[in-house]
Amino acid sequence: MAAPAKRARTGDGPPLPAPCRVPRVAGAPPTPPDPGRGHATCFSPLAAGPSGDAPDGDAVAGFLRWCAGVGLELSPKVAVSRQGTVAGYGMVARESVQPGELLFAVPRSALLSPDTCSIGGLLERERGALQSLSGWVPLLLALLHELQAPASPWSPYFALWPELGCLEHPMFWPEEERLRLLKGTGVPEAVEKDLVNIRSEYYSIVLPFMEAHSDLFSPTVRSLELYRQLVAIVMAYSFQEPLEEEDDEKEPNSPLMVPAADILNHTANHNANLEYSADYLRMVALQPIAKGHEIFNTYGQMANWQLIHMYGFAEPYPDNTDDTADIQMVTVRDAALQGTKDEAERLLLCERWDFLCKLEMVGEEGAFVIGREEVLTQEELATTLKVLCMPAEEFREYKNQAGQGGEEEREEDSLTITNIPKLQVSWRRLLRDSVLLTLETYATDLQTEQDLLSNKEVYAKLSWREQQALQVRYGQKMILHRLLELTS
Repeated sequence: MAAPAKRARTGDGPPLPAPCRVPRVAGAPPTPPDPGRGHATCFSPLAAGPSGDAPDGDAVAGFLRWCAGVGLELSPKVAVSRQGTVAGYGMVARESVQPGELLFAVPRSALLSPDTCSIGGLLERERGALQSLSGWVPLLLALLHELQAPASPWSPYFALWPELGCLEHPMFWPEEERLRLLKGTGVPEAVEKDLVNIRSEYYSIVLPFMEAHSDLFSPTVRSLELYRQLVAIVMAYSFQEPLEEEDDEKEPNSPLMVPAADILNHTANHNANLEYSADYLRMVALQPIAKGHEIFNTYGQMANWQLIHMYGFAEPYPDNTDDTADIQMVTVRDAALQGTKDEAERLLLCERWDFLCKLEMVGEEGAFVIGREEVLTQEELATTLKVLCMPAEEFREYKNQAGQGGEEEREEDSLTITNIPKLQVSWRRLLRDSVLLTLETYATDLQTEQDLLSNKEVYAKLSWREQQALQVRYGQKMILHRLLELTS
């Protein structure tokens, strides 16, 4: 899912994970790396191999012929290949590339969207009936139609997609495995919401539309399972054009499928970026790329729990500099309740919590987000600690003055990572108790994770899912344990 501007989770979100508002939301989940290949640090949107029967070389050749036919221009300095890539398909520099050089340009006519698909007119006429909270239904219907259309102009593009039955998103894991491996990370809860909403969207909007237009949708594509797989493809492959600054209050743009751009692998330290213009989408080099080196895009500032949720992989520790750990907002409330001595104190604390809810600083399903270098929800967490910890009389005065403004933040109350040891003792105590409660939600402790990661032989015997889930858990616990140190 995409995170809001502050990458905070402060309440109910859309029914499906929405694409990031950065240019990139792509990267289908990879298959396990080959034995002996070593642990890949970045992963491919096309790692699972083509869905058709053509050998890899034929699929790539067909895709490149299609690119030439639709005016998708690839620089002679780059190649689509499995060789020299960290996982699956990728793009490699045939010659050295300098910053600012164009790697490829995709004409807007080659994008696959509700506007460009062969039933675009129908989707536009029925736009009102296809409204959903996710905003993905028109694109998903376009994909459902084009996948079963014998002469779809995007068939060579589909040939490079992974097998739909082999996607590694946690939504396709058995529930027992998902809970066992990802307990405490927030992923099982996110997946359960996805599954409920996917089912609701399919039966209330998508299936009735396909049945009403049965001449356009064969029975083979009228399937909840296929719809779920295509949701995962859109979650993993699609791009979302960013809004102009002056349009920032508008609804986000609908997702698009961008052939060629979704071939690039991901790393936080990427060397290419997608740029938008009126007629083309252009992938441009950000830094020098040596001959033979892989070209990487980024899927946005994604924590490992988001990467595994949306793409089916995580970056190994400590590579993901954007990793985060969550402290559920209600966990802070529970930690504060632990310190109350009688019913009067508990009632006062509940009053403080209700006040924070009215200020929209907390929510029953929200989370405070802690990064490796900063608290991403600094204002919300600082205000919550302040309100829950201040003396009763001070709270009454603070509550009465709420909304009047004029209060200046004191430097010693600034909630940056480096400033946490300087916070008031009561703030540090509450934060520490909240971290301890959060750590209890995991099935294993940090030492267990460290033992698995430090033993290469044991780690290599873990399944792909076990390895990825371990990286998610370990990264979160390292952030939480650092908080314990800072609040001691």
